[in-house]
Amino acid sequence: MTFIWFCLISYGLTQILVYGKIFDPIRPKTGKLGQLLECSMCTGFWVGLFLWSVRHHTELFIFDDFFITGLLLGFAGSASAYI
Repeated sequence: MTFIWFCLISYGLTQILVYGKIFDPIRPKTGKLGQLLECSMCTGFWVGLFLWSVRHHTELFIFDDFFITGLLLGFAGSASAYI
């Protein structure tokens, strides 16, 4: 159940960051950050890493402190955003 919560939160946050109208005025359109925020797979990877880094502040998902776990969760976040 932990991984399902992680994927749902990752998907939702990625969709809001990439496609949410509320961020249109402040979302960069050019440069590296603009390219990142146009790609849901790229943004999903960084969202997955972000969620792994804030895992101590929630009880919805609990993962270990190993960096490889963070990397794998970044890949999972990217995949869940792509699907």
